[in-house]
Amino acid sequence: MPRAQITTPEALPDERSADAALRPSRLDEFVGQAKVKESLQIAIDAAKQRREPLDHALFFGPPGLGKTTLALLMAKELGVNIRTTSGPVLERPGDLVGMLTSLQAGDILFIDEVHRLRPALEEFLYPAMEEYRVDVRIADGPHAQTIPMALERFTLIGATTRFGLLTPPMRARFGLIERLSYYPPDDLAQIVTRSARILAVPIDAPGTAEIARRSRGTPRVANRLLKRVRDYAQVRADGKITGPVALEALKRLDVDEFGLDDMDARILKTIIEQFEGGPVGLQTIGAAVGEDSGTLEEVYEPFLMQQGFLARTPRGRVATVAAYRHFGFTPPRSAEQPTMFDG
Repeated sequence: MPRAQITTPEALPDERSADAALRPSRLDEFVGQAKVKESLQIAIDAAKQRREPLDHALFFGPPGLGKTTLALLMAKELGVNIRTTSGPVLERPGDLVGMLTSLQAGDILFIDEVHRLRPALEEFLYPAMEEYRVDVRIADGPHAQTIPMALERFTLIGATTRFGLLTPPMRARFGLIERLSYYPPDDLAQIVTRSARILAVPIDAPGTAEIARRSRGTPRVANRLLKRVRDYAQVRADGKITGPVALEALKRLDVDEFGLDDMDARILKTIIEQFEGGPVGLQTIGAAVGEDSGTLEEVYEPFLMQQGFLARTPRGRVATVAAYRHFGFTPPRSAEQPTMFDG
């Protein structure tokens, strides 16, 4: 397989992207998701020993947990090149042909938001994933012709926040399917410590812990909060992040002790105050808070459910007793834990 020239952050001192600079450069530097890492390392080692391309892989889970980072690290571990794209930007089969035909043996094609691929593109990928060929149309109309074009054996890595929206035929074509979960505070503290070192920000253990526990279980959020707390520390606290400095900075950012931000609070308070705690439909909530219902479902709802503040029922979303108490409301006497479902 061809050797890769993967652009990893710590390998390039002149990397200008601060976000990219915080990415780990090796799989063993990736913090958290221990079971996923072990599964991937075994698959990578086996593929390298057999000198075969890695099976197609699918990562799913909430945004910001490291799906793209894992794909980049897998390419580096395998010593192959990687091309990245996303479902929404691919409109026609021709958009994929150029990418697929440019891949060398063992290379990786990474498609983010793979659940948003158009049906025609999804069907176009089936023979590419299974038989390593594509059918290229060379004419239109009644005399339309297609020519089969062979591809090098490649690996497709897909990432999605909406696993349930993938069609069964698409899911069945992935040999590796891994779910990424929210990170515990201890793992996030390691990430904050490493990121602070890369950013050359002095930070003590209480400051690290304060940021970690308010990061919604998400490394991307942890790094974002670290940068904002760094700004506050630079202007108001001689540049060092301590526990009190982090606490004051996060308070100014409207991030509470559970990691709930302003939009989380608006969602829960809207359900409680305007809709008597629910049940209420997701589109109705979106209209009331001025946010797209898809964003609510993908970004905000999973964390609120994990924290026990929101429940999904057959009739709609319901604020739990914990949500009432968190915001200082008295739960209705008749309030009971609603029957939750996964729809």
